[in-house]
Amino acid sequence: MNTENKYLSGFQWFVYLMANSIALPIVIGNVFLLTATEISALMQRTFFIVGLSSFMQAKFGHRFPIADGPAGSWVSIFVIFASIGTQQGMTMIETLQTLEAGLIVAGLLLFMLGITKWVQHLLFLFTPIVTGTFLFILAIQLSGVFIKGMVSIDNRTGQIDVVSFLLSIFVFIIIIIFSSKAKGWLKSYAILLGILAGWITFLVFGKGHLSISIYTDFIELPEIFPWGFPKITGGVLVTAILFTFLLISNTFAAISAAEESIPNNKGQFHEKLIRGTWIGGVSHLFSAVFSTIAVVPLPATAGFVRLTKQYRIIPFLFACGIMVIISLSPSIVGLLATLPLPVASAALLATLIEMLGIAIRSLTKQPLNDRNITIIGISLLFGIGVMFLPDETFNGLPYIIQNIGKNGLLVGTFLAIIFEQLWKPKN
Repeated sequence: MNTENKYLSGFQWFVYLMANSIALPIVIGNVFLLTATEISALMQRTFFIVGLSSFMQAKFGHRFPIADGPAGSWVSIFVIFASIGTQQGMTMIETLQTLEAGLIVAGLLLFMLGITKWVQHLLFLFTPIVTGTFLFILAIQLSGVFIKGMVSIDNRTGQIDVVSFLLSIFVFIIIIIFSSKAKGWLKSYAILLGILAGWITFLVFGKGHLSISIYTDFIELPEIFPWGFPKITGGVLVTAILFTFLLISNTFAAISAAEESIPNNKGQFHEKLIRGTWIGGVSHLFSAVFSTIAVVPLPATAGFVRLTKQYRIIPFLFACGIMVIISLSPSIVGLLATLPLPVASAALLATLIEMLGIAIRSLTKQPLNDRNITIIGISLLFGIGVMFLPDETFNGLPYIIQNIGKNGLLVGTFLAIIFEQLWKPKN
């Protein structure tokens, strides 16, 4: 790879890292009633953790070009606790402090499971059916997040902004066409070209803005515990312990998907999972210290890799370094944050197609006999079905039941694990 292509590949990876990091801090900021300044600071800290964690994983952890990003699964926990905290009479900041404690508990557990290599004794839980179920439900869950991001509301009418939505569909189609029909560099940089074309088109139609805020300090280090010091509660302790199994499943799925997407990279799966788990624990601790949503290896990255054929690790590490450096400049973060949410959402939605394909291939690795079809069916029906229940359905029940019942990814994955272990196939 020549130098020009290396830098262009690195820039495309940077855009992908950034696109994955923009939406969820805004979601969390609105849920917890943070001010615009606080949301901007949260986004800056998120950029820092995403770049740092992705670099650590690629260099010392699983050593794949897999982007770390704010975990959609953790976002669901944050949203659930915001509702539970209100029921308990806690302020939003107090709830965020308990979630910091949850991140620390999960981080310590992941670190211990990885550094002691105990995680390899849990590998029997993550069969192809479990991994496929996890990826399938995650793709469905994320598709809802990204499609909501594509559908913006006109502030004047209170109705859907049809022009913005059609432009986001345009971005989605451009990426699909380039990734499937184009040749050479057009195919390799489909995501980058789609985002740039969408951003420019939004500006032309007056649906975006390109501005930069002036800060007194050009360089600003991320603040430590800006939400205050962690506060442990029984509910968050139990939730974090249970949630750790889902985080292991996430890492397992991300590494499996990367192995399937990157040629000539199979082998030493146990070691990759061990290193990826304890590094994941470290990144969770950093997420708690800097008060951000926890970041995890994103299985959807496999879809990006398959679309763009970006297999090399050097451009990815370069992008991670740029992400960390840029995160230290509030002015640049403010400029990047003007990327229209519908554009980023449309680009990320396009990567879910390949991720869904990986999930289906994983689910069909074993024969589709009565046993396997029943397990897959039950896990997907309940996992996806609970996503459509009203938020107040589980109100009044014990908090641990609320935490599990409101999380379709947790329900579906746990059901797949339980049925796989209790219902053994006939020899």
